[in-house]
Amino acid sequence: MKARRQAEILAIIQEYDIETQDQLLEKLRERGMKSTQATISRDIKELHLVKELTGHSTYKYAVSERKTSLNVAGRLNTIFRESVTSFDNAQNLVVLKTMPGLASAACSAMDGMHLPNMVGSLAGDDTAILIMRTNQDAEELCLDIVKMLEKNP
Repeated sequence: MKARRQAEILAIIQEYDIETQDQLLEKLRERGMKSTQATISRDIKELHLVKELTGHSTYKYAVSERKTSLNVAGRLNTIFRESVTSFDNAQNLVVLKTMPGLASAACSAMDGMHLPNMVGSLAGDDTAILIMRTNQDAEELCLDIVKMLEKNP
């Protein structure tokens, strides 16, 4: 029920400019879902919803962009700490060696970071290649990877 309600909340705030929890409760009721203000308040917190300014000098609920980037960054760090066994660069390429079967997950996490200097990635079973724009970009990414692997979970 909770997952369905939260999915409905996300759909509602995409479709309508919802300014208050009361408006959100009303839209949920229109969709046949009963809830309380306290439950909606917890959902807003769990979904990391924020109020953002609209073009009409009012505020509406929206998904925090920061939450999305933090989740991706956290996922990336977890994947690296748990799956990358070694890495090196060769000119503008960064080669990652991973535990068997995890190269694709490492590439997907890197792609999700939207690194401006990464052109693309290619994954096999336990090897991933990250294509950077320049040799310097590849070297800098390797330095970042060292930092990611050093951090404690």
